[in-house]
Amino acid sequence: MVEEVLQALAVQPGGRYVDCSVGGGGHAEAILEAASPGGLLLGIDADPRALQIAHGRLARFGDAVLLVEGNFRDVQTICRSHGFAPVHGVLFDLGLSSLQLAEEGRGFSFQVEAPLDMRFSPQQTVTAADIANTYAENALADLLWRYGQEPRSRRIARRIVRERPLETTTQLAKVVEKAVGRGYRR
Repeated sequence: MVEEVLQALAVQPGGRYVDCSVGGGGHAEAILEAASPGGLLLGIDADPRALQIAHGRLARFGDAVLLVEGNFRDVQTICRSHGFAPVHGVLFDLGLSSLQLAEEGRGFSFQVEAPLDMRFSPQQTVTAADIANTYAENALADLLWRYGQEPRSRRIARRIVRERPLETTTQLAKVVEKAVGRGYRR
């Protein structure tokens, strides 16, 4: 996918690029290599752990890279506040990263028992457990429908409310399984 990203961004030497979900820095590294000499990259991520990894991976590029903890929805504000203009290309690689899924304590994976957290950043105050345990049934169903395109959102929300409190990923997985059946796959 790296080659497709470089082609889509039409990366040129000396260009200025923004990676709005820098993660571990894989795409950022390829962009910086293709933009050399003289290229610059602003990397944004809400996950401080991902930024640490990206910092190590991209250290060889020195001042050509700037990493900022933040949300991609604030990309314009972040670019302005760091004087990062003009911009020649912007990458949004949305979704969970393998880093987040692999880190057991983060609560993104249902493969292992972990706190029902699912926050990208410790700065975010609301956890998945907070949502599962406090949202009204209709609000849960709407959230599952809107952000997960889950056709059985109402059934799942009803079961979550019935089984409260939920504290772990495996508890939530079992509740969803009870709501939709063991073999259900989307």
